[in-house]
Amino acid sequence: MQETAERGVCRETLESLGFSRVVAGMWRVLDWQMSASDLADFVRRCVDHGVTTFDHADIYGRGEVEALFGEVLSSSPALRQGMQIVSKAGIRLAGSPGDVRTKHYDSSGSYLRDAVERSLARLKTDYLDLFLIHRPDSLASMKEIADVARELKTQGKIRAFGVSNFSTRQFELLDAKTALATNQIEFSPFETSALDSDMFAVLAHAAASPMIWSPLGGGRLFSETDPVAARVRAVMQSIQQQCGVRSWLAVAYAWVFRLPGMPYVVMGSQREEALHDALAGLQLKLDREQWYAVLEAARGRPAA
Repeated sequence: MQETAERGVCRETLESLGFSRVVAGMWRVLDWQMSASDLADFVRRCVDHGVTTFDHADIYGRGEVEALFGEVLSSSPALRQGMQIVSKAGIRLAGSPGDVRTKHYDSSGSYLRDAVERSLARLKTDYLDLFLIHRPDSLASMKEIADVARELKTQGKIRAFGVSNFSTRQFELLDAKTALATNQIEFSPFETSALDSDMFAVLAHAAASPMIWSPLGGGRLFSETDPVAARVRAVMQSIQQQCGVRSWLAVAYAWVFRLPGMPYVVMGSQREEALHDALAGLQLKLDREQWYAVLEAARGRPAA
């Protein structure tokens, strides 16, 4: 943990918490049509390859994904040791319990407390390694959020607290109230706004590593009809040949891992090959010219 002297608090880092740089995303588990046994096998394969961090949210399957994961932990309690569980809350979907009629965001203290309790019950665990606010709430009180974060950590229900999809300014405002471990943000060759907003510089200054979701552009990178995707793939395939790696997808992951601040990348696939590609990308370090060549292909223009 890093000491934040001006506030007299310690900042938990993803590194100090033992997180794996490749994170297994649980968002699509129901689409994978996995039974508890299938999911247990997937979890074991991940752990065997050093992928020990699993990313959840209370809205994934409206709680069903956490509940299925909880079945895995209940039947194999030893799996929890050496594993890190992330969950997120704050999005209330229409039709959710409590007679929710309109989708909205809720970062009130009472809702966040209850959300953590519900996730713990579904996951059948005593604590979350990291709890994130899923989306910024326009009606949120930064002080109230900070108070709840400290309370949950003191109670041992969460080890660390952070945010997801916050703007640079929103991150800075809340981080001034309570030290945040991360901001989980979208980033890929097709979504680079975090570069322009100085998000990575701000996170690095705060010693809070970014967590990246949708690093392959939600599958856009595979499109055969998208000219931008084709252009980016061609550059990545050229770099693949230069570096002598097995797959151009390793280059795609390496491009994200090359960002400052030691990013952690959420992988959203059940395929073993995808796992190997992400791990290969972690080991591959692109030089500056290679990294900027991908950016130029994505934006369609040289660096300004």
